[in-house]
Amino acid sequence: MHSTNEPTPPLYSHVCIADADGAQERIYFSGPRHFEAPNWSPDGSCLLLNSQGKLWRLSIRGGDPEPVNTGSVTGINNDHGISPDGTLYVISAGHMYVLPASGGEPRQITTLAPSYYHGWSPDGKTLAYCARRDGIFNLYAISVEGGAEKRLTFGGGYDDGPDYSPDGRWVYFNSNRTGSWCIWRIPADGGGPEDARAEQITGDDYEDWFPHPSPDGKWMVFLSYPKGTRGHPPNQDVVLRRMPLPDDSGRVGAIEEIVSLFGGQGTLNVNSWSPDSTRFAYVRYSPGAEEPTL
Repeated sequence: MHSTNEPTPPLYSHVCIADADGAQERIYFSGPRHFEAPNWSPDGSCLLLNSQGKLWRLSIRGGDPEPVNTGSVTGINNDHGISPDGTLYVISAGHMYVLPASGGEPRQITTLAPSYYHGWSPDGKTLAYCARRDGIFNLYAISVEGGAEKRLTFGGGYDDGPDYSPDGRWVYFNSNRTGSWCIWRIPADGGGPEDARAEQITGDDYEDWFPHPSPDGKWMVFLSYPKGTRGHPPNQDVVLRRMPLPDDSGRVGAIEEIVSLFGGQGTLNVNSWSPDSTRFAYVRYSPGAEEPTL
């Protein structure tokens, strides 16, 4: 479900940035390789992506992506991130690892696999992730220093894509616990017995994945598939949707469709908001081996 391989048929990747409302899209890089899952660095200077099992850095000024030295760790997938102070990267390759943002030999964080990173707490101390344990995908948290993992959800469905609210109080995620993929949230310390503290946020005629709150706490952007889509496959007609981030009472505002594209897996797996919350990054794809005209 968390791919490291290039899909077939051949694709062109288009790394895009749009305004917070989906307008004014600009393509920062296009190429005949499968790039995925941009993170925006806290200093605003670059995007972090993965391709062909490696990690890449793309300057916000454009140009070509440049490889990041990840030492002996290969098979890196689209679940990676940047610490709030910009000094560390986290990568997923079976286990989760942390390495200096300048590159270097990673330090293994998890002792159990598979573990798929998705969110870094605003205080920089904790990583939230999706992991399969005893055949079930639930959410977990672990110290950046390593140690014992803490289970956050206890539902019988498939939970994925945890990301922290900017105040650190909530973890937003997607789950199929109702039979359809919807966005949910739990307090940052967990859903409690039988997930009694879990709150459903979306539930309409879409399958929703990968919720990402904006740094200013005003918005949440997420990926939506047509109703009935199983999992989060690549090579689909999908939409990016936006809604006001729910308040403490859980009150939900109107949801807008802001970008339509060909993509899915790899488009918006991890948080990609700009530090000032005015823009966000994503990847759209074009099928075929020849460079498309957009």
